[in-house]
Amino acid sequence: MAFDGAIEVRAAAKTFGSRRALDGVTLRVARGEMVGLIGPSGAGKSTLLRAINGLSVLDGGDGAIEACGAVVQRAGRVADDVRRTRARIGMVFQQFNLVGRLSLFTNAALGLLGKTPFWRGLLGLWSPAEKAAVMTALTRVGVAEQAGQRASTLSGGQQQRGAIARALVQEAQLLLADEPVASLDPAAARQVMELLARLNAEQGLTVVVTLHQVDYALRYCPRVVALKAGRIVFDGPSTALDPARLAEIYGPEIEDAYLGDRPQ
Repeated sequence: MAFDGAIEVRAAAKTFGSRRALDGVTLRVARGEMVGLIGPSGAGKSTLLRAINGLSVLDGGDGAIEACGAVVQRAGRVADDVRRTRARIGMVFQQFNLVGRLSLFTNAALGLLGKTPFWRGLLGLWSPAEKAAVMTALTRVGVAEQAGQRASTLSGGQQQRGAIARALVQEAQLLLADEPVASLDPAAARQVMELLARLNAEQGLTVVVTLHQVDYALRYCPRVVALKAGRIVFDGPSTALDPARLAEIYGPEIEDAYLGDRPQ
């Protein structure tokens, strides 16, 4: 029987020059899960996330990725209809990927482009229903009051919330967040992680988030997948990751990755 979950990765391999970024990774994520991807620098976290969205093409061979019930890529080739699949996948990046000169409202409204004629989106000709959907998303993430401000004038935390609102406007079934709190101060980082956890719990949004800060993975992600040298070395409940196991995964990087803020 075919897997009917949010993500299925099979034997994924990706090479950059002589470096093996992904080395036979196999992973399944069920609908409605919140999964934290952790691991030392260069472990393959971001490469895996980008591969799930078809932004990084796997090496040829047996590797395959499906997301939201559709093939993203197989045998070193991205599916012809990958854009249709991407319309169901929201992507949040470390650097927010907002257009600084545009308002927060317009940036969030860009999530409509996959289902709105391009010319109408280009001219900002949103229908009343679309405008309401954008404001609902901005309200949901707590930045409705900043809707009219240029993105460049907002704090990092506000911009990241705007990026998440864009995914909500897109009506994404799956949210991939690549180091979404790495550029934020601790207070803003916690707010963004709490928002992702709330969207997962209340709306059933499937969330996969790469994190450098182990503490956030332990606190907010019920399931954690750890990569090291392109391979999965742990996949299970975050409660099973004790300091000794984390030290084994991270090696000398553990002091930088583990912030010492784990709830007791």
